[in-house]
This record gives sequence, structure tokens and C-alpha cells, in this order.
Amino acid sequence: MTSPVWHPFTQHGLNEPVPLVTHAEGAALYTADGRRVIDAISSWWVTTHGHCHPKIMAAIREQAEKLDQLIFAGWTHEPAETVARELVALMPRPLDHVFFSDSGSTSVEVALKMALGHFANRGEAKNGWRHRIVVMADSYHGDTVGGMSVGARGVFNKSYAPLLFDVDVIPFPQAGAEQASIDAFERLCADRPAALIVEPLLLGAGGMRMYPAHVLKALRELCAAHGVLFIADEVMTGWGRTGTLLACEQAGVVPDLLCLSKGLTGGSLPLAVTMATPAIFESHRSTDRAKMFFHSSSYTANPIACAAAAANLAIWRDEPVLERVADLGRRQAAHARALEGKVNNLRQLGTIVAMELEDRAGAYLSSLGPKLMTFFRERDVLLRPLGNTVYVMPPYCISDDDLAGIYAVIGEALDL
Repeated sequence: MTSPVWHPFTQHGLNEPVPLVTHAEGAALYTADGRRVIDAISSWWVTTHGHCHPKIMAAIREQAEKLDQLIFAGWTHEPAETVARELVALMPRPLDHVFFSDSGSTSVEVALKMALGHFANRGEAKNGWRHRIVVMADSYHGDTVGGMSVGARGVFNKSYAPLLFDVDVIPFPQAGAEQASIDAFERLCADRPAALIVEPLLLGAGGMRMYPAHVLKALRELCAAHGVLFIADEVMTGWGRTGTLLACEQAGVVPDLLCLSKGLTGGSLPLAVTMATPAIFESHRSTDRAKMFFHSSSYTANPIACAAAAANLAIWRDEPVLERVADLGRRQAAHARALEGKVNNLRQLGTIVAMELEDRAGAYLSSLGPKLMTFFRERDVLLRPLGNTVYVMPPYCISDDDLAGIYAVIGEALDL
């Protein structure tokens, strides 16, 4: 019987197999036909401490017996209050306000709306000023309309072009030409845009392309000098992936708006936040109800998801997570060295290693991508190449044997 499920980013016309996973533990997935599959990409970059982490699972079970769901407009609950307090304590000041949503895409939508509302409520969005958003070429910020609008235009969203709003684009900081990106943004600042949104240090779906911290620092300084809000989309780069809690730390910068999701619950349940500075919060606080922030969803700050996030934050607070991150980074580097000279553009940032298996980075629809994905799946490794770009981003708990298995399979794939 054919499944009625319509899977994301899946061309069902190709009739590719869709394995049924029954359970998971640590860095391993287990399928209905008895296979053990190494999760080399943290199940789309979400799983940090490992699947079914005992402390997070216990928190979910306990909360499920107390309060399952609550309208969050004008009401609150302790798991959300705990998460907000812990986030403010953990993240850099002055990100003092926490707005909950459901996914990375919606956290970006929230940030964009906050930025535009900030200037509108202050009476500064006039004469064409403070209406535009500046983005970096080849970025990806989600699949909602706002997220697509500030992401790269192409095969991902060409069918929906009539829905997307115009943005200003600066070039990706290519090695040796980084100043061109900085100069392009400085020119755009003369038109007084509302905000710049970036994926700090690393473009995810754009091909795991990396750029240096000094570029991020220069862009942040230009934002401050010209009154442009700086939005850091750390949905993927946050929670230790780049070697630090936030990628922004490596540039010594603090955004005006910070988007977090994926690892917020350790990857266990969907939850996101947009953190904002007092200035942005105060521009929406008023006795005038027309100036409130008009955004929500039915499941904003779901109590069970918040309980998972609270347990994850306790792990970050009480355990040496960054030591585990550093150890994984060292182990990744050691295994990746075996591929030097055999792949193109081998690169690493924190716990993430990426490479191309052809002469240059290919488009997302590169014919090599599906061949590689099938090859890896048949060898019990979950890797999902971006075209011909293969990347390894495992949970921090992965064993060295499993890590060695991942790189052995990548080595075998070089003969495809």
C-alpha cells in the first residue's frame, strides 16, 4: 500500500525508498527492517546531545502529565518562564526579551516583523526609509514567505516569486574579496534600510559556505553606525555547532535580534525564540493597542516543548557541553584529514565539516546529490548532500567508531 504522506524536499515521482524509523538513541536511528543507521547530520541539524536524551525525555514525560497546552496571549506557565529566564542568563546582553514561536522559519518572520514594527512605531518608517531588508547572497532563512523573501532566489522559491517582497542583496564574502561585501553594505546604509539579516559565519542550505569573523564584525559595526538593526539567524549555527554557543561570539558581536530554534530543545520538539533588545521591546510597548506586536500561533510556547527546552538549558548550564563540542571538533578534524587531496574545498567550522566531491560546488539539483544520498543510505549512514556538497554535522555524543564509519563511507563514495 502506498503511503499517503507527502514528505518535504522529496520528489515522490522518483520512487526513492523512504525508510521507516522505529526508535533512536544517541547518534543512531533504528529502522523497521532491523538496520542501525548513523545519524551524521543530527536529523537536519537539530539533535545536539543525542536522540532521546534521558533528562530531556524525563522532562517531557513529567510535563505531559501536568499541562499540555495553553493559550499564550495574556496567559503564561512555568516552563516558558523558566526558559525565558535561562535564555536571558545564558545569551549575551542586552538580549533581554524572549518571544516564542514554533520553528526557525517563524523565528525569522518574527524578527523581520519586529524590525519593521520598531521603526513604524517610532515614526521613522517614512520617505522610503526603514522599510528595506538587506540580505547576504545565497542565504537561506526558511520556507515561510518572509523567510523565502530574505533567502536566495532560485529553485527553492521560483514558483512563489509573486508572493515575495523585494530586498537588497550584498555579495557573499568570497575568500580574497571579503571587502566587497562590506563596501556593498556600507553603500546600502545610505538608503537607511531597516535591518540586515545574516547567517553568522556559515551559510547552511547555501552550501555550507564559510566566511571569516572579521566580516561579521564589520557588518555589525556598520549596522550600529547607521541605526540599522542587526538580525542574527542562529537557527542552525547556534547551540555549539560552530564551536561556540553562538557563532556571533567568534566575532565579538551581539545582535539586536537573535533567532534560535533546532537545538533549543536539544532537537526533541519544535520550539523557537526570537530574542530582542530593550529598545525593540519598548518601541512596541504602549498604552496604544495598535502598537502591540501582532504575531502568534496556536502553539506558541507549548508547555511540553518548553519543558524540553528547560531541560536542555539545564544541560548547558550544568554539564561541560562546550568541552564535548571541542572534543568533537578535534575528532572531526582528525577524520577529515584522511580526505585531504581527495575532495575539493575541505573545510571545517567547529563541529561541522564540509567538502565538494566534484571540482566546484554544484547546484542543489546536481545529479550527483541523489546518487550520493542513495549510496549513503544503503550503507546505513544518514547523510543528505547539498548537491555535490557533502557535510558531516553529527550529535555531540557520537562515538569515534561511528565517526570513523561516516568518513569511511564518504571515502568509498569518491569512486562514484
